[in-house]
Amino acid sequence: MIPKTIIEKQITALSASLAPVPNEFIAWAEKSIFLKWGVLSRGKFHCLDCSHTWKPDSAKAECQNYIKCAGCRGKLKMQPYNKTHFKEIEYSAVLDTAGDFQVVRIICSHKQMKKGIAPTYFHKEVMQHWISFKGDVRTMSLSVNVFSQAYDQWKYYSSLEIRPKDFQNSPKYRIAPYRVYPKLKVISSLKRNGFKTSLHNIAPQILFSALLKDSLAETLLKASQISMLTYYLTSSEQHLKQNWQAVKTCLKNNYRISNYRIWEDYIDLLRWFKKDLSCALYVCPDGLSESHDRLVLKKRAIQRRKYLIEMRSEILEAQSVYAEDKKDFFGLCFSEKNLTVSVIENVRDFMEEGDNLHHCVFTNEYYKKRNSLILSAKVDGQSVETIEVSLKNMEIIQCRGMKNNASTHHKQILTLMNRNLYQIKERVKKRKAKSFL
Repeated sequence: MIPKTIIEKQITALSASLAPVPNEFIAWAEKSIFLKWGVLSRGKFHCLDCSHTWKPDSAKAECQNYIKCAGCRGKLKMQPYNKTHFKEIEYSAVLDTAGDFQVVRIICSHKQMKKGIAPTYFHKEVMQHWISFKGDVRTMSLSVNVFSQAYDQWKYYSSLEIRPKDFQNSPKYRIAPYRVYPKLKVISSLKRNGFKTSLHNIAPQILFSALLKDSLAETLLKASQISMLTYYLTSSEQHLKQNWQAVKTCLKNNYRISNYRIWEDYIDLLRWFKKDLSCALYVCPDGLSESHDRLVLKKRAIQRRKYLIEMRSEILEAQSVYAEDKKDFFGLCFSEKNLTVSVIENVRDFMEEGDNLHHCVFTNEYYKKRNSLILSAKVDGQSVETIEVSLKNMEIIQCRGMKNNASTHHKQILTLMNRNLYQIKERVKKRKAKSFL
């Protein structure tokens, strides 16, 4: 893309003036960002880092996932498929400054390994995130192969070019480096807003942008609420801004939330009961799951006792809205042995699901969520878990059984769901196609 605006031309000029990635970084990357691999071939261990070869001490040693190289003394992860040559690709980052910008330079590194030969390396700067002191981000990157299934299949012979503003919605933007070069250069605004040295396993471009433009992120970092900060910046389904009064109560009382999704459901329940969200007695319970379940039962009892007639009429009214919104997904069913996962097609079934598993799928009106699809997992006809799938990001948001805990079939359910997410995606595409007709 040809730079057109003043800011695009400024960034392009500054990028050209940046010094090349230093040799010290390359030496650090080759030592720090890759695993050390070993392979068992023809009855011998081969270190793919130092090329040392030796015989196993015993048959038991051949079955270990990790062994110690007898030559370089490094801890080797054993290649399970007995390949004698393969490659590893990792991303790392260099934090730099230019003008008033914080620059996050993303480097893609390749390590080529073969039995009996020293590994070879290739490093290429594939992206630069330019972050202004206001937190606005513009990205430069190499071109990618549009015919490849991989979103980061870079054309290494291309040059860095400025990308459109909506590049932040691309999965390439969210690439998080495995390691960051420890010699950091950061602008003073980031230090002022609480950044020290740790990125807390958050992609630097996402963390830095949030710290410079979002006071909530700044507050969470300064309060050392790192898990809450990570949830805020990485979860597409979080609602911490809407629950900010309750969040402030947690910060004042140094309360650590054990499960954010259950806590946010719990805060919705407190709001329904018109409780004071600045009161730590309510907002910071000792037993979060137990307090959540107690309010769910209490709300359900009130609904049934006082509003049974209204609830029946609401269900009939809600059913027509729900059916119109989710009809394209009705009939979806995935099966494996005695396990069946199917879309919940009736609002009344939401109530039964909540009653059977003692959670809030009906109480908190999940049937009204436009960007979510709710499914029920049954074993031998009995509900064991309820699944929420994001129709926007095509990912499983939550999968909960009795009292929001995982059932004994949890892994089997997730495997079955992940294997069939493409069917949901296909129906989303068909629905979008219909809307254009």
